[in-house]
Amino acid sequence: MNFEMILAADARLSGKKRITPLLNSPFIDELVGRPTYLKAECLQHSGSFKFRGAFSAISALKNNERRKGIIAYSSGNHAQGIAMAAKMHNIPSTVIMPADAPKIKIENTRKLGAEVILYDRYRESRELIGEKLQQKFGAVLVKPYDDPNVIAGQGTAGLEIAEQARELGIDEADLLVCCGGGGLTSGIALACAENAQNFKVRPVEPAGYDDVVRSLVSGRREKNEKNPGSLCDAIVTPSPGILTFPILRGFCHSGLVVTEDEVLKAMKIAFERLKIVIEPGGAVALAAALYHSEFLDSKTILVVASGGNVDPETFAKALSFC
Repeated sequence: MNFEMILAADARLSGKKRITPLLNSPFIDELVGRPTYLKAECLQHSGSFKFRGAFSAISALKNNERRKGIIAYSSGNHAQGIAMAAKMHNIPSTVIMPADAPKIKIENTRKLGAEVILYDRYRESRELIGEKLQQKFGAVLVKPYDDPNVIAGQGTAGLEIAEQARELGIDEADLLVCCGGGGLTSGIALACAENAQNFKVRPVEPAGYDDVVRSLVSGRREKNEKNPGSLCDAIVTPSPGILTFPILRGFCHSGLVVTEDEVLKAMKIAFERLKIVIEPGGAVALAAALYHSEFLDSKTILVVASGGNVDPETFAKALSFC
C-alpha cells in the first residue's frame, strides 16, 4: 500500500466520483474557536465516501474477475457503494448486511441492484458468511477497509482535501476523520503524508467503540467488547484492520472519542448552519471539533463528514435534541 496506488485510484475514479466541497460556517468557527472546514462526503455518490473505495477496487479487477460478480459485507455505506459501483460496471453484487442496519441503507442497497443477505451481527460472523459465499460462487470479495485498492480509493478524498486547503491558503491543520476499521483514515493519512505534511490526521470514534484510539496508544490492535448497538452503526467495527493499522500507527496522531449526545448535537448544527444531512457515524469528527477542541493545537481544523445515510427517525431525534 503506497501513495502511487492512491494516484492510480484517482485516475480510475476521474469523472466517476464527485469532488465534494469543503464547507465553512462563521457560526461553527465561533463554536470551535478557530476556522473550521468540513469535507462533505455525505454528498458523495451513494451518500458516503465508501463509493470511492468500492469503485476503486472493482475498477482495478481484471475483466474475467469482474464477470464473476462481487461479494461484500457492510453495515450499510460500503454496501451502497459496492451496489452502485457494481451497477456502473454492469456486474452482479451480493452484500451481507446486519439485520439491524438502518432500513434506509438496506433499502437503498437493494434499489441499487444488489442482492442483500441479512445476518445477526451479535451471533454470526459476516466474514465467515462472505468467505463461504465466495467459495461457493467464485465471486470476488471486496472488504470494507482491509483491501489495498479500497484504501487507495478512500485516499482520493485526502488528495482533494489537500488541494482544496491549498486554494484556501491553509498550510497546517488538525484533520479529524470519522474512523471505523480505518480505511478512510489510513487512506487520507497516506495522501496527506505526501501532499499536506503539516496536517495532523486524527481518527475520531464513538465512546465504547474506540478501538483505533486505544490501539494508537498501546501500539497493538485492540478489540471492542460486543456492546449493544450504537447510533454510529457506520463506524462500529471490532478492531482496526490488519492492513490499515500499520498505516494508522505510522501516519496518524492521537485520536479523540465522542459521546452519542455530542454526535446528535453535531448533526443538528451541521443541518442548521451548513444545510447538510450527516448520519451519526459521519458526524463524530464534527462532534470532536465542536466539543473537544482543547485537544487540538493547530490554527485551523478540517473535518470529514463521512456519510449522510440516516433514517428519518434518527435524524428527527437529532433535530429535536437540546
